[in-house]
Amino acid sequence: MQSPFIVELNEQNFRQVLEGSMQTPVLIHFWAPMSQESAQIIPALNTLAQQYNGAFTLALLNCEQEQMIASQFGVQALPTIALFVNGQPVDGLGGPQEMTAIEAMLAKHLPSQEDMILKQASELMQQNQHAQALPLLQQLPAEMQQKGDIKLALAACYIETQHFDQAKTLLEHIPLEYQNNDYKSLIAKLELHEQSANSPEIQSLEAAFQSNPSDTQIAAELALSYHQVNRDEEALDLLWGFLRSDLNAQDGELKKHFMDILSALGQGNAVSAKYRRQLYSLLY
Repeated sequence: MQSPFIVELNEQNFRQVLEGSMQTPVLIHFWAPMSQESAQIIPALNTLAQQYNGAFTLALLNCEQEQMIASQFGVQALPTIALFVNGQPVDGLGGPQEMTAIEAMLAKHLPSQEDMILKQASELMQQNQHAQALPLLQQLPAEMQQKGDIKLALAACYIETQHFDQAKTLLEHIPLEYQNNDYKSLIAKLELHEQSANSPEIQSLEAAFQSNPSDTQIAAELALSYHQVNRDEEALDLLWGFLRSDLNAQDGELKKHFMDILSALGQGNAVSAKYRRQLYSLLY
C-alpha cells in the first residue's frame, strides 16, 4: 500500500505538492536511474518518511522522466535534496550524502521524533484513548519521562487504564511547579479510587476473614470484591493461599475465580504472569 507520506512528482501534481508545503514541509529528492547514488538512497528516505509519521512529505522526482521540472529547479547534480516550507526552499544538500547528514538537516526544521510521539499521545488522550496513548509515552526516553508534564500524562493514562499503583507512585514525585489543576484532578481521582477500594463492605469481609481465615466462602467473596476494585494482586494472593495446598478447594470454585481474574488481567499483565507461573508449577 502506498504511503500517504511519499509521493512521486510529475507535471500533473508538482504544483499541488509544493502548495502542500504551506501545511506540511516537503522534502524533494531529485534522482535518476542512471545515478546509482541517488537511486540507492531512496529506500532509506522512504523509511525516514515513515518514521517521521507525516511530519514531512517525501517527494521523489525522477529527473530522466521529468526533465522539464528538474530544469525549473535548476538541478545540477544528482542526488540533490531540497526542503520546502511554506512554498519556499529553506535548505538542501547536493551530491551523495550520508543519511546522518539528511537527518541533521531535517532536525533543524522539523520537530524531533520524541516531540511527534508526545503530540500523538496528547491527541489520543484528548480523544479519551488513554490505553493507546500509554505505550507511546512509555517509549519516550527515560530522561524525558522524568519531566513533570510527562509524569502527569503518564499518571493520567495509568488512572484511566486502572493501573492505580503506578499512578500513585508517579504523583508522589511530581515537582512543585507542576502541581497544577491537572495534578489536583488526578489526585482527586486517585483518592476516589482508594475510597471505593476500601469500602465498608470490603472492610467487613476483611474482618470476617480475619476471624475465620479457613472459611473459603468468605475468602471467595473477599477476593471477588478486591477484583471489582482492581485490587487484583491481593485477590490472587488470597485465593492462592488456599489453592497451593488444595486446587479443588470449595469444589473447584476458588480455582475458577482465580482463573477468571487471570483471564481478565490478560496475558501481558505482570501480576497475571506471576500467578500463572505459580499455578503451572503446581500443575506440571
